[in-house]
Amino acid sequence: MFEHIFNNIDPILRNDGGCSSELDYTEQTSWLLFLKYLDTLESDKATEAALDGKKYSHILDKPYRWETWAAPKGKDGKIDHNTALTGDDLIQFVNAKLFPYLEKFKAKATSPNTIEYKIGQIFGEIKNIVKIGYNLRDVIDLIDGFSFCSKDDKFELSHLYEDKIRRMGNAGRNGGEYYTPRPLIRAIIAVTAPKLGETICDPAVGSAGFLCEAFAYLRENNPKRTTAQDKALQEHTLYGKEKKSLAFVIAIMNMILHGIEAPNIFHTNTLTENLADIQEKDRFKIVLANPPFGSGERKEVQQNFPIRTGETAFLFLQHFIKILKAGGRAGIVIKNTFLSNTDNASVSLRQKLLEECNLHTILDCPGGTFIGAGVKTVVLFFEKGTKTRKVWFYQLDPGRNMGKTNPLNDTDLAEFIELQKTFADSPKSWSLDIRSLSAAEGWDLSVKNPNGGEEIAHRTPEAIMDEIAALDAESAEVLTNIKRLL
Repeated sequence: MFEHIFNNIDPILRNDGGCSSELDYTEQTSWLLFLKYLDTLESDKATEAALDGKKYSHILDKPYRWETWAAPKGKDGKIDHNTALTGDDLIQFVNAKLFPYLEKFKAKATSPNTIEYKIGQIFGEIKNIVKIGYNLRDVIDLIDGFSFCSKDDKFELSHLYEDKIRRMGNAGRNGGEYYTPRPLIRAIIAVTAPKLGETICDPAVGSAGFLCEAFAYLRENNPKRTTAQDKALQEHTLYGKEKKSLAFVIAIMNMILHGIEAPNIFHTNTLTENLADIQEKDRFKIVLANPPFGSGERKEVQQNFPIRTGETAFLFLQHFIKILKAGGRAGIVIKNTFLSNTDNASVSLRQKLLEECNLHTILDCPGGTFIGAGVKTVVLFFEKGTKTRKVWFYQLDPGRNMGKTNPLNDTDLAEFIELQKTFADSPKSWSLDIRSLSAAEGWDLSVKNPNGGEEIAHRTPEAIMDEIAALDAESAEVLTNIKRLL
């Protein structure tokens, strides 16, 4: 129903001098979608209040409501283009009046858990970068065609938005930064099995894929929820932190589209938190995350951690362990080299994980799982509070080369989810007794599949060359797109 509208937005933005990439298209679509959603939310609340004989107090003053500046309607219910702002007048209003007005809501809000606070956060982080008012008018007209009224409408819009995030993530080599394949997320959630009443956190939230899927999982597996449970699920279950402004805004919009009115997403750099300052009230029952990979974290950031390293993901892993409650569960994506790196930080971190947590499962993901990322990964599943005795490994092998045209799907992970329930042996799975590891060997977890599979964490020269070729092809595609834009 809405797909053709969604597909027409990007070409308009592509022809505007202010937008130059999939990231820009998603950012600009996001703030407009948010304001259209807010208009629907206010309209619904006003109707509910009228039915109860009460007066509704609008969040936004009349000049700043969608129905006033973006889509004033005539008697026929269509946008009245005689009164709707366009051209330079529209750009001037949005940049000089609308954004400054909305940004002030953060200071006026009574609590961070309110829609008012989210309004102030969003419009304090992003700016309108559309330069041509007529282009902005065309996009607004399209977005006004979206409806948030029914569950089906929201469901379709959430899927379209997810697809936009996926395309944004796959547009460059930082694909994994914005988009973790949803089949992989669903498998991680199936293994960690959240329950109503448990708090869930992603301290590297990105586009909030983990939290959206966890929300869906909890609703689908608890159809007879009470009103109190629904309120707790909405307000006190899902938490996320994000450093980058664009991802922060996308995370909030994505969660709203999935049915969470005021997402608990905080714009902050998780790694600046000193682990020594974390108290019991700061801990969660479940941590789900795909932290950013890369080296070069600043010395002052490293000072916050007992095991100091420039590797971002390794610092995040220490944070995840710290913020878990006793008995808490985690599903974490990390580079497969974590299993075998011989530097002091890697060895110390593996030892910490094995001694403070029960690392019960390692899922080895094949190359191509993260399209465009160029990194081979594993998923660590662990429970805090008891030492590791035995690790169950599963080597995921979909039987095909994965990429943009052959992405990971739910069927690929079905066997893993089923076998993991009993830690069963199979041609792709086996168990390792931790007593076979030693400090002298650096707690090396890069064990070979005894059933004939490849050794986890060690890559063949052919695999490395294939990756280089894939990255070269990707670079050529990016250059072609740049030339096309020029």
